[in-house]
Formats: sequence, structure tokens, C-alpha cells
Amino acid sequence: QVQVVESGGGLVQAGGSLRLSCAASGRPSGEYAMGWFRQARGEERQFVAAYRWRGDGTFYADSVKGRFTISRDEARNTVFLQMNNLKPDDTAVYSCAVGWPPGPLRVSSASEYSYWGQGTQVIVSS
Repeated sequence: QVQVVESGGGLVQAGGSLRLSCAASGRPSGEYAMGWFRQARGEERQFVAAYRWRGDGTFYADSVKGRFTISRDEARNTVFLQMNNLKPDDTAVYSCAVGWPPGPLRVSSASEYSYWGQGTQVIVSS
């Protein structure tokens, strides 16, 4: 059983930065991915970024490219999401997930992820 725990959300002014962390226990194996998704109030969940542990590396939604960076600490099975130049539109609950997308085209699909964290709130004020 894999457990996923996020941390690092909070309130920040537009233009500011936050760093989210996601730790996966239970030692997932194989070509798994750790991804970040977000859901704003009244909207559908959307893909933000992911790290595929073997092979393809990092993936980003177009809306965050150049502002967000996903990185990993392999020894601790942890990924980090560094979010810079935050905008009010980035306000959402950010959730981390672990899954086994069969290829790079499926990395952004929430249905490929089996284990989810509880989510952490990010609020960006204007």
C-alpha cells in the first residue's frame, strides 16, 4: 500500500513563490510517476506537473511552464513543486498522486494515478 502526504501550501501574494512537497511511502516500484494536480472551487481537476521515475523525466501543463519546476529526492521518494511567479488563477487545492501511466501521453491523466494525498490549499491573492 502506498501512502502519499503533501505539505507546503499556504497564502501568498501574486508574484510570490511557494514550494510543495510530496512524500510517497510504501516503496512504489517500476515505471511509476508522481504527479501534481489541482482543483479550483467549482472547476474540474487539472494536471499541473509530473515526474516519471524512469525514462521520460518531467512533464508540465502549458499554464505553468516556465513558472513551476518539479524535482525529486530519489532516496526519500519525494517530489517537490517549486512554484514561482504565482498568479491568482493558481489558487486551488493541490494534490499529489502516485500512479503507473503506461506512457508519456498518459502522464497528465488523473485516471492513471492510484494513490492520492489529502491535498494542500494554495491561495494567491491579487
